[in-house]
Amino acid sequence: MKYLIAVIVILLGTIALEAKTFAYSQIQNMPRSIEKDYYIWRFLSQNTTTAQEAQSIIHQVTAINKKLSTAYQTRTGQNPPSVAPYSTGCVAIPPKNWKNRSKANKSFKHGLALMKQNKVEQAAAYFDFARRNYPERYDVDKSLFWLYLSTKDTAYIKLLRESYHVNIYTLMAADTINGKYPKTITQSISKSRTHGFNIQNPIDWANVKVKMNSSYDLNGLANNYQSQECIGVYTYLKAQASNHTDAYFPMPYRDAMKHMAPQRQALIYALARQESRFVPASVSRSFALGMMQFMPFLIEHVAKEKREKIDFDEIFNPYKAIEYADFHLDYLTKYLHHPLFVAYAYNGGIGFTRGHIRDNRNFRTGSYEPYMSMETMENEEAREYGKKVLANYVIYLNKLGVATRIFPLLKTLATPSQTDAFRK
Repeated sequence: MKYLIAVIVILLGTIALEAKTFAYSQIQNMPRSIEKDYYIWRFLSQNTTTAQEAQSIIHQVTAINKKLSTAYQTRTGQNPPSVAPYSTGCVAIPPKNWKNRSKANKSFKHGLALMKQNKVEQAAAYFDFARRNYPERYDVDKSLFWLYLSTKDTAYIKLLRESYHVNIYTLMAADTINGKYPKTITQSISKSRTHGFNIQNPIDWANVKVKMNSSYDLNGLANNYQSQECIGVYTYLKAQASNHTDAYFPMPYRDAMKHMAPQRQALIYALARQESRFVPASVSRSFALGMMQFMPFLIEHVAKEKREKIDFDEIFNPYKAIEYADFHLDYLTKYLHHPLFVAYAYNGGIGFTRGHIRDNRNFRTGSYEPYMSMETMENEEAREYGKKVLANYVIYLNKLGVATRIFPLLKTLATPSQTDAFRK
């Protein structure tokens, strides 16, 4: 009996991962990119990779992250060498804009602090400074909304209504006057496939990004991928071509979600749009993978829970990504019933989210709530991620035929019985 239990434990410990192996020549021939960095990590993680191969291949990465550093140390017994900076061709924001954004952020935060002290007139001046200095439309809209809250001047709602950007602030502006939501684009494309392009191959996607960063005709480049299969790549390029003034909300892989409630479908779409813009072969700098940007440890965990073998590359299949996301969301939604809180947990972890919403300073009744709690979360990435996913969720629910406005969703945030299982 003890032997049988031991065998079962061993099997359960190894069932989750069925890893591919890679030859040095395969990795060497890949174009330098974040996607190649992922495969270098895979190569370094193989027991068959020699220390000499590791010492050679490490010079081909674009940047060293923790996973690469750990894998290199395991393979060579040494810390990785400094790697010369490598430009991927992405256009950086000019330093002046970074300075402006920093000044605007400080001013906006000071405005929030003054609002907490009920010094609304002083706060408005700081929000106005932020509005005039933020380089990105999303942040301008954020400042306009808080100008409205601090002054009650509907002129700021009018300015928000003129914004091209779809976000919680433009949605709330619409709700303030019972107006229509901003225009979004969900195209129906008749062509099923794009020949010569593998949507599940990160290196094919890396090559598209190289073309994107060297192309003066992004619309023409986008048209090369105008197919149902490549809807994520196509709309990603179209959004870039419009400088994000056109709001694309594609709805691919309907057949994978037909058994799900509209709320789950909308949540998966909302997360996927924010995570990857529906590009199945996406790889982040921390090696979050696929359309739903699963970290490798979470892929292994879900695979173990489902008692199946998987190679990390299988998550580049959008249907597998949806399957795993649905499974993971089953867990998150046991404890979190509001899309904003689910988004926080998807990005920052359920432990982080539990701690944040249990803090008596957050998401309780009070002046300027829940807006204040949504703006003052210290984890900037999760804070902004949650707001963007919530806006996506409202748009997608409406596209799925469920009439939804953002204000009622926001009003429930201070009512634990409707939002989560962690608060009383």
